[in-house]
Amino acid sequence: MNLGKNIQFLRKQKKITQEQLAEMMSVSRQTISRWEADNIVPELNKLIDLSDMFSCKLDSLIKEDLSASDEIYSEITIKKVKAFQMARYVMLTPNPENDVNAYIDNWAHQSGLLKFQPNAMRIGWDFPFVPPEMHTRFGIHGYVAAYILPEGFKTNYPGVEFANQKEADYAVITVYNPFIAIERIRNGYQKILTFLEANGFCEKPKKDILSCFEYVYEKEEIACMDIYIHVESVSKTNSFTNFSQ
Repeated sequence: MNLGKNIQFLRKQKKITQEQLAEMMSVSRQTISRWEADNIVPELNKLIDLSDMFSCKLDSLIKEDLSASDEIYSEITIKKVKAFQMARYVMLTPNPENDVNAYIDNWAHQSGLLKFQPNAMRIGWDFPFVPPEMHTRFGIHGYVAAYILPEGFKTNYPGVEFANQKEADYAVITVYNPFIAIERIRNGYQKILTFLEANGFCEKPKKDILSCFEYVYEKEEIACMDIYIHVESVSKTNSFTNFSQ
């Protein structure tokens, strides 16, 4: 059980002292210390209060090693992504992500895109418009893959839809080794949504702007996935990303 370690980790992550947590939980500081040392286990109502305050599942608070998440997720930042053009394609299959990635990679080779820019960026996102019956009865899912087209690239090669993306602000998190467990990706999305709620941002669906997308790459031989969720414009951003170069 990782309960004591998790309470200490989450308390420090929130930058509160044992005394402050004790006041919030209506217990003594010594009780917090004993919780964190696993000398005693909080009562059920206190465990529920802790999970609510730390915005984590009760089962995760008790069983998982939440401190290990520091090695899985980066800090969340707000980035302004410059407008770009993309070539995209959607597939509805039992394994759409692999299928459509293979298709769009072949298109990128055949169209000359990867010769024009060998490190052209491929992004992707779930396609939400799948009838429930296809999903529940036949296991059909949808996924869209797209290549960001660099400035100056022209092609008449068919087989994709060309679309334009407007400049937009995104909340971004990096997930390291995301395919070890699908929960890592899901938790990445949840961490952004929790961040937005806690910091006064909100999702902002708009025409000609992707609501969210993923970018997979390798860095120092480690698989990485950047998750982007579009947010309402803010006056200050942490960085500026230009996908067209």
